[in-house]
Amino acid sequence: MLYQITGKQIDIGEALQTHVRQELDAVVDKYAERPTDANVIFSRSGHEYVCEATVHLSTGLTAQASDRGAEIYAAFDGCRDKMEKQLRRYKRRLKDHHKARSQPVELTGGSSYILASAEEDGDSEPESLQPIIIAEMETKVPSISVGEAVMQMELSGAPLLVFRNEKTGGVNVVHRREDGNVGWIDP
Repeated sequence: MLYQITGKQIDIGEALQTHVRQELDAVVDKYAERPTDANVIFSRSGHEYVCEATVHLSTGLTAQASDRGAEIYAAFDGCRDKMEKQLRRYKRRLKDHHKARSQPVELTGGSSYILASAEEDGDSEPESLQPIIIAEMETKVPSISVGEAVMQMELSGAPLLVFRNEKTGGVNVVHRREDGNVGWIDP
């Protein structure tokens, strides 16, 4: 597994990097198959250390966790525990869904745009009806089943996920509804 362990305006020593590699290897090997890479970022917020970890699996799933602590090791250990809990919770579902998958999930490139918010001033008329694009990024759209999309959305904690349906080949969306259920949009 490839690791990227970085610190935002703090120095990350070799001892911490070794600790992170050993602990994440143990968690991921125990609960997940075929990890591809892990990204761990340490930062400082006031008097606390913050650890954010993301692990990508070849099945297309991404597990994310973050935690805070008074010490940097405590922040990582809390983050590791949260990730372990996520992976343990979904272990059976992951094995059932991906048992037959021999190839990694196919990812398609797509564009992601951030539009400027409209002014709420009732008297002003906009100059143009075209929205102003303030940021443009590339994003990956996985080709997965609906069940895998729901698991991916829940693992990442995102309110919605855009994916390419393996069965139909069309672009679909799953989203968390206000009533707590999951909605599926298949245009």
